[in-house]
Amino acid sequence: MAKKKLFYSTNLKTIPVTFREALLKGIAPDGGLFMPEEIPTLSSDEILSFSQMNYHEIAYSIGKKFLHDQIPDDDLRNITIDAYNYNVPLEHVYENKYVMRLDQGPTASFKDFAARMMGRLMQYYLDKEHRELLILTATSGDTGSAIANAFYGLDNIKVVVLFPETEVTARQRKQMTTLGKNVQIIAIDAKFDDCQTLVKQAFADPKLDYLKLSSANSINIGRLIPQIMYYFYSFAKLRKGSKNDNVIFSVPSGNFGDMMGGLLAKRMGLPVKKFVIATNENDEFPKFVKTGKYEIIVPSKNCISSAMNVGHPSNIARLIALYDGIMDETGFIHKTPDMELIRKEIYSVSINDVETKKMIFDAFNDHKLLLEPHGSVGWAGLMSYLQKNKKDDSPLQLCISLETAHPAKFPEQIREILSFDPELPPSLEGIEDKEESFIKLENNYKVFKEYLKKHY
Repeated sequence: MAKKKLFYSTNLKTIPVTFREALLKGIAPDGGLFMPEEIPTLSSDEILSFSQMNYHEIAYSIGKKFLHDQIPDDDLRNITIDAYNYNVPLEHVYENKYVMRLDQGPTASFKDFAARMMGRLMQYYLDKEHRELLILTATSGDTGSAIANAFYGLDNIKVVVLFPETEVTARQRKQMTTLGKNVQIIAIDAKFDDCQTLVKQAFADPKLDYLKLSSANSINIGRLIPQIMYYFYSFAKLRKGSKNDNVIFSVPSGNFGDMMGGLLAKRMGLPVKKFVIATNENDEFPKFVKTGKYEIIVPSKNCISSAMNVGHPSNIARLIALYDGIMDETGFIHKTPDMELIRKEIYSVSINDVETKKMIFDAFNDHKLLLEPHGSVGWAGLMSYLQKNKKDDSPLQLCISLETAHPAKFPEQIREILSFDPELPPSLEGIEDKEESFIKLENNYKVFKEYLKKHY
């Protein structure tokens, strides 16, 4: 019998585990993040065949590459059909430049793609094993609502979501706080990084082992694999048919899970010419690419692209590992990655709030392209790259920028900049009238731990 594919920890201090173990544990016992020991590849013919497939069929094909020895094919196929029952628009902007709108799921955010797949995978294993799980997650905006909705109403999974009280929009908050049942929302008077630290402390606390904790943040490998799929989908649908086609992706980045999905897609054979990694004013990564020195930002800067207000992205450790380096969870680099290859494959730029607002205005007035702050950071990053790399600024070069949330989630910004209210998608209709329920805790691990012990 063939050996199952295993997943190792980026800290390299724990033995590799199966996908099931990595998924249900969330974070490795040594504090590292799980990565596949082997990254499967696709031939150019396989990628070409995706052009004739629906999204869920492409998702199944990619998922099967990682999970064929872990989950029966029919079960995996059913999971992808159930998870991806909504559209993925590819909006033409000009020439061969497109925006991929990842905002049509049940919470109008790209987080739906990972959360729905991961939730169904977890449920698959828990049902088989008659087990229960307590999901702890921190959110800077969209993760919380996507996770809460993906797990809402499940009998054997309880969810606790921590969010920075003053750094999410009212609509983002209400998507979490109006659910109830098995979902508990906690507001922390702190930054996203502080919320994430509380979650990580709980995972590392042996006195909480009895709670059967798991994570649904982008630190979970179950979130990472689904984020590979839309890169293949968009390229397959927009390529011109030649095997020599390639693509430039621009990815607005906060905790860097989305970016890691793209980098893994490239390792699997997707012909990516360049990744544009655009951050807001939390510019620890652009500075790292430029200087080779990684310095976390404490506290993180509060920008209008709120879901990207991350001063130390967890998934940087995975990026470092992918380029043959070692970084621990504190951000300390024990082994320097291949900086030359990083700079060859990645262009990274920081976009400030003034530039973000200006791009929302310019994109709409020049192209009737409606962006929210995160998508604006991505589009501004792409424009920055093309301006500085004229050889790639050609009418034929395929460029795809990711729009990661629906503009209607940020009505205050759209009204201020464009003087109108964005139309609500079905998933947000009526949310203003729903009753909220959440609690507030101070930014103190002992207080958080006592809450968990008392209620779970």
